This record gives sequence, structure tokens and C-alpha cells, in this order.
Amino acid sequence: MGLAIDILGDAFAQAAAEAGLRARREALAAGHAVVYIDDLDRCIQELPDGRRFEVHLQPGAPRDSHVRMLRELPAARG
Repeated sequence: MGLAIDILGDAFAQAAAEAGLRARREALAAGHAVVYIDDLDRCIQELPDGRRFEVHLQPGAPRDSHVRMLRELPAARG
């Protein structure tokens, strides 16, 4: 019998959030840009140098042109 995991529980949600934040930090430290949806439901691209942009993703566009910059955002707090 396998271990029961409550994927709808608070502990799982907390672990998933922590894993996502850790992956973001590691990707930025490795020199990769990170794209995510923020708490205002905007698509954000964060660059390793700390700059952040609101972006629009264009599905089906070639890899080097699938992100369209809308505007630069103030530096993230913390």
C-alpha cells in the first residue's frame, strides 16, 4: 500500500510553493530568465539582473520571438 498524500491540503500547497520559489531562485542564479504569473494575474518575465517586465506570450511563435515585452516594472521588493 502506498503513502497517502493529500494534494489538496495546506502542507502540500506550502511544499509546492516553496519548490517553485526555489526553482525560480536557482534558474535566475544560473543566468536564465523566468516567466510567471504574479498575484495581479499579469505574465511577468524576470531577468537574472533583477529587471522585470510585463509580457505577453505568443503561442506558436518561434522560440526567440514568443515573448513580447509590454512594459518594464519597478524592481521587486525583497
